[in-house]
Amino acid sequence: MITGYLLNIRKELTLYPAGLQAGFRFLLETNLSKLTLGRHEILGDRMYALVSEYETEPKSKRRPEAHQRYLDIQCICSGEEMIGSGPLEAAGEIVEKYIKQRDIVYYKNMAAETEINFNPGMFAVYFPWDVHRPNCCIDGKSGKVRKVVVKIVMTSIDLDNK
Repeated sequence: MITGYLLNIRKELTLYPAGLQAGFRFLLETNLSKLTLGRHEILGDRMYALVSEYETEPKSKRRPEAHQRYLDIQCICSGEEMIGSGPLEAAGEIVEKYIKQRDIVYYKNMAAETEINFNPGMFAVYFPWDVHRPNCCIDGKSGKVRKVVVKIVMTSIDLDNK
């Protein structure tokens, strides 16, 4: 898992593999507030963005999740939310087996969960070995969030190159 601020990412860009750099460039060079809801192709199925708006929910109503084929760069455009995260080894019982079409598996709980509050301009990168619980409200107060999630297929990330 990597977290940070888009404001600083230009200074850090060369530290990341080319696939991640391309995802960050999309976030930096696109007017995210003008993107319509839904899927936006970047590099076909290898890299695309999902734009969503929703009301955050209590942590107890959100299930931890993980992906196998894609990594996520989750970027908050407006609103705020808490995202819990932890290593795959800390994931609890699987409550919904891997759904290949959506590249997602859901867990009942997560041990050793770290909670981070995200505000506009913040991002998190979740790799397949990172379990995360997104869309949670902060301090019990639900709020509207607009988020862009860049999905990058792991075979496009050259992790050995960095």
